[in-house]
Amino acid sequence: MNAPEKIRLTEFSHGGGCGCKIAPAVLSEILASTPIRGLPADLLVGTETSDDAAVYRLNDSQALVATTDFFTPIVDDPYDFGRIAATNALSDVYAMGGTPIFALAIVGMPLDKLPVSVIQKILEGGESVCAAAGIPIAGGHSIDTLEPIYGLVGLGLVHPDKVKKNSDARAGDVLVLGKPLGVGILSAALKKGKLSEEGYRQLIELTTQLNTPGEVLAEMPEVHAVTDVTGFGLSGHLLELCRGSKLAADVRFEAVPMIAEALDWAQQGVATGASDRNWKSHGHEVELPARFPDWKRKLLADPQTSGGLLVACDPRAEAAVLKAFTDRGFAEARSIGRLSAGAPRLTVT
Repeated sequence: MNAPEKIRLTEFSHGGGCGCKIAPAVLSEILASTPIRGLPADLLVGTETSDDAAVYRLNDSQALVATTDFFTPIVDDPYDFGRIAATNALSDVYAMGGTPIFALAIVGMPLDKLPVSVIQKILEGGESVCAAAGIPIAGGHSIDTLEPIYGLVGLGLVHPDKVKKNSDARAGDVLVLGKPLGVGILSAALKKGKLSEEGYRQLIELTTQLNTPGEVLAEMPEVHAVTDVTGFGLSGHLLELCRGSKLAADVRFEAVPMIAEALDWAQQGVATGASDRNWKSHGHEVELPARFPDWKRKLLADPQTSGGLLVACDPRAEAAVLKAFTDRGFAEARSIGRLSAGAPRLTVT
């Protein structure tokens, strides 16, 4: 009897992970005519600054953090795909300074192409991450689709006075990044069959690492703004923070933590199509040094699936912020630049 054919999830999807997000410029055009009516006073965070989640005040000591995130496979292993998607979805709760309380599953699967056992493994992976976060998956919704889609609605709680928006940064703040860049490039190498075993291990380790330092950062008044770096890359999400806070950013490229194997692949021309789509949307707002290599530019815009938290804090709290990361297992967290007064723009040195 012939062995059953091994399922490769990435073969079913045209994009993968956060790389399949709609490009920022296209998304802005789509949403341009969407009316914003009658926002209640208790809606503390809405769509105004493209923040990571909505936040609604319940009472004087509690606000509800609500977000949703889902995507097509970034890896072939169904259990790992479920873990990555769930970790990525909960990241937005942590980015607001919240603590997750429960989740709902979003499931779209091509039932004529995937065995039930594969779909079960995807859901098991997501449940394992929620268990690690200390929350249940309390329900959800499922449909029959042309390509696999999985993610979560994530719900959490935060004190109304401790919400970490992407629009409250201040001139002089230091920028700290919690995870190294390069996940998109590793995923591109994986799809081409080039990624090493060690590269795959790093890919899984980083994308399934819950951004729990967000809970600690919520307790630090010196932390003024937080976002997470996902599908629009470091440059895209930092520019969202700059626009929301009406500030300019300076980033030292050599200070940005990078995945070593991703650096090698980037220099060999491996990248995702989403990197160029991102750059077309916001590259005009970035000033690069003369003769800046194109592979470095692609790293700045590389879509990060379940990427790190990006923090803007008072310089006097820089050491405490870095400690908050290292204490929770984020050994590669680094200070990468600073914010200053000026028109929203990113300058890379």
